[in-house]
Amino acid sequence: NNEKKLILVDFWAEWCAPCKMLAPILEEISADFKGKILIGKVNLDENQDLAAEFSIKSIPTLLLFGNGKLMDTKVGLMSKADLVNWINQCT
Repeated sequence: NNEKKLILVDFWAEWCAPCKMLAPILEEISADFKGKILIGKVNLDENQDLAAEFSIKSIPTLLLFGNGKLMDTKVGLMSKADLVNWINQCT
């Protein structure tokens, strides 16, 4: 399989209601794209330096990486269909 593996990073926080709504959607995405995408979660409150490095202004923010490079960023709650479309457009 020569498809490139993607990494999706979710910046979130405990106090963020949209972040909590996004979590189960990301779990479904992880299952649907098994073997093609890795999903990581970064707690904004515990990783402020990393958030600053990527200029995270609001959450949830999703960063999509391919071949070690940032491909695209999305801010805000997204539906599963929108997330799937976004991932497919970036690949």
